[in-house]
Amino acid sequence: FAILIGVPIGLMTAVFLAETAPKRLAGIVRPAVELLAGIPSVVYGLLGILVLNPAVYKMEIALFKDDPTHQFTGGSNLISAVLVLAIMILPTVINISESSLRAVPAHYKQASLALGATHIQTIFKVLIPAAKSGIVTAVVLGVGRAIGEAMAISLVAGNGVNFPLLFNSVRFLTTAVVSEMSYAADTHKKVLFTIGLVLFIFIILINLILNKVMKGGNKDAVRS
Repeated sequence: FAILIGVPIGLMTAVFLAETAPKRLAGIVRPAVELLAGIPSVVYGLLGILVLNPAVYKMEIALFKDDPTHQFTGGSNLISAVLVLAIMILPTVINISESSLRAVPAHYKQASLALGATHIQTIFKVLIPAAKSGIVTAVVLGVGRAIGEAMAISLVAGNGVNFPLLFNSVRFLTTAVVSEMSYAADTHKKVLFTIGLVLFIFIILINLILNKVMKGGNKDAVRS
C-alpha cells in the first residue's frame, strides 16, 4: 500500500521539479526533499505518533463510534504505518526519478514538440519512457526501504498481532524481528532468522520481476 501511494506521488513530484516547476519554487522544494532523505527513521516515527496517530484516531472514532465490536487503537494501526512508509520512500523516488528525467537527451523533447505533441504528451509519452530505467531503480530502492523499515513502523503501527485490516493494530515482519530478537532463544531465534531470509528473498524477487518487466518494455520499444 505504501508503494501504491508513495511511487505515484514521488514520480509526479519528480516530473514537476524536472519539467514544469519555476526555478524559485524548485529551489525551495528540492532542498526540502533532500532534507527528508536525511531524517532518521525514529524521527519519522515520533512525528507519526505526535501528528498522524491523533488524526487517524479521530477518523477511527468518526467511523466506528456506533460499532460496539470495534477495538479502538488510538490511531496506532495499519493506516498510520502505511502513510509513514509512503512519506519515507518519497525522497528516494523523487531524487532518483528527477535525475533520470534530467538525463534524457534534450533532442528527445525537442523532436516530440516539433512533431506537434503537447508538453504533457511529451512528458508521458517520451520523457518518462526514456527515463524508465532510472525510475524502476527508484521504485526498487523505495520498495527495499519500505520492506526493511522497522523503527518508525514499530512506533506507529501498534505492534499488535492481528489480521492486517486498515484500522487494526498490526505487527510487521521487521518489527517482529526487532522486538523479539532480544529475548529469543533456540527455535524462536531460528524463526526470526527465517523471517529475515524471507524478506531478503522477497526483495530479490521484486528486483528480478521489475528488471524483467523493464527488459520486456525495451524489447517492445525496439520492435516498434
